[in-house]
Amino acid sequence: MDFGNRTVVITGGTGALGTAVTTALLSAGAHCRIPYMHEDEAKRFPHRSDRGVTLVAVDDLADETAVAKLYGDAKGLWASIHIAGGFAMSPVAKTDKAALMAQLNMNLVSCFLCCRAAVNAMTSGNQAGGGGRIVNVAARAALEWRSGAGMAAYTAAKTGVAALTAALAEEVAKDGILVNAVAPSIMDTPANRASMPKADFAAWPKVEEVAATIAFLASPGNLVTRGAIVPVYGKA
Repeated sequence: MDFGNRTVVITGGTGALGTAVTTALLSAGAHCRIPYMHEDEAKRFPHRSDRGVTLVAVDDLADETAVAKLYGDAKGLWASIHIAGGFAMSPVAKTDKAALMAQLNMNLVSCFLCCRAAVNAMTSGNQAGGGGRIVNVAARAALEWRSGAGMAAYTAAKTGVAALTAALAEEVAKDGILVNAVAPSIMDTPANRASMPKADFAAWPKVEEVAATIAFLASPGNLVTRGAIVPVYGKA
């Protein structure tokens, strides 16, 4: 994969999966534009000093003004990868409107606004070559709704991400923009191991493996795949 001289926005780029995606894209020559909310995120990000990385302080990806700031200087935007989100376990009976809206904002609204900004940047004529790639991150529960029992708000939000992906892919194909999503199961991260110490970690997909799928979908080498919600479950 050759991302040389191509700008890629990676929301959630300072997290476990985002770091793996950034590593893969930097090795392929990309310039990665990565938002962060808290200074400690930026300080512990392993690629913070890499000349191929621009870190941008962003308060809220569900806010139009903040998203405009992130994409406003993304000259030559080729790809936009939307990993940022949030998770909460809660049965419907104990999920109030505030909790529902929090899941929708963190997962669906942020993804929608970033997709919107990316499409506008890719079709503005500012980037060389035209076209581009968008990759969203849904979840296994977005494809297997019954598995979302006990986390219905999260499931609804991620299902919205999957539907947005398919609809947008059809909308912008004429512009040379290919839109896809991955749907991970539980990934092998330190946080997930700590919260589920008795789980079979070997069955979980590694973040580097999921990142490889994202990197391909975002790459110029992806010539035909659009509207796909790709399961990345490993052996789980």
